[in-house]
Parts: sequence; structure tokens; C-alpha cells
Amino acid sequence: MNDGQDLLLAIQGILQGNEAAFRVLYERTKNRVYNLALGYVRNREDAEEITQDVYLDVFLSSQTFKGDASVTTWLYRIAVNKSLDFLKHRKRRKRFAFFTSLFDTQTGELLHQPTDFFHPGIALENQENAARLFKAIEKLPDKQKTAYLLTKVEGLSNIETAEIMNASVGAIESLLQRATENLKKQLAGVYKSLSG
Repeated sequence: MNDGQDLLLAIQGILQGNEAAFRVLYERTKNRVYNLALGYVRNREDAEEITQDVYLDVFLSSQTFKGDASVTTWLYRIAVNKSLDFLKHRKRRKRFAFFTSLFDTQTGELLHQPTDFFHPGIALENQENAARLFKAIEKLPDKQKTAYLLTKVEGLSNIETAEIMNASVGAIESLLQRATENLKKQLAGVYKSLSG
């Protein structure tokens, strides 16, 4: 039995109230969901919160899984939506408090440097460059950001990304091209070493 069939059986088990089935789904997919969320928010605690929200949503709405896509695709869709919702909500609330918390109230110095960012999929020696890249990704429009994170960070194919985003492969290629151009503008020399 392959992973896809196992996950499908897990969803069927969840629908019947089987907690063990939920645990199987969670254990097999949590790292992918967490890493995708981390690509959006660049903060472990926030990525963990999004991951919890994704699985709460899965548990509460497993009956919405229609089987027209793979379980993994369905999970990625939920994770993308939860991540984008989280970012929108975070921007709306406490924007001023967020920015002031970055600076020392006494000296006015920046407290949190972007080099603190760590993504498990990026080699240690590239962490500083990765922090710059993720900061630039954060500024991309949502669709470009999602296409870029799914293909370049998560390593999904354009076809898989198109399925997750409910778009054509051509649309994904176009989003990736625009995202790459935007990132090149933002990052200049740093980009070459990361996109290789």
C-alpha cells in the first residue's frame, strides 16, 4: 500500500471518529504542513499555530474531502489558506505594537535580526541568505508567494502546485516567472546563490 492510499484510509477513519487514523494522518504529513507554514511566516511559534489550525480544520471538516484531489493536495490547500489568513490577520492586528516590539525601547536598536530565521530545509551555511530570501518572498503578492513556496521551497512540481492552487500549469509558470523577476529586483546578487 502506498502513502496516498494510507492517507486516504486515514481520512476515512477520521470520518468514522477513529483517533488512531487522525494520528496516522498527522504523523505522516505534519512536517510538510509545518515547513510550508514556516515558509510563509518565518517564525516557529506562528508556524506551529498554523499547523495546529490546519489539523483542527482537518479534524472538524474531514467530511469536506471529496476525493477529487489527493489527501496531500487537500492538506496543502488548507495550509496555504490558513497561512495566508494568518498573515492577513497579523497585518490587521497590532501592527504598531509589532513594529515597536522589534526595537529596544531604551536605545531604539533593532532587537530581532533576520539572521535568526531558521528553516529546516535550508543548509546552515545559507541561513543568512535564506533569511533575506524569505523576507523578500514575504513581499510578493499572495499567489506569487504561494507558487514560489510550493515549487521552490517545498519542491512540488508545477502540476502539483497547479492542482493545489486550482490553476492551470501555465498560470503557475507565469506566477513563478513574475515571482522570480520580483525577487531578482529585491535581492540582486544574493538571488543567484540561492536559486541555483
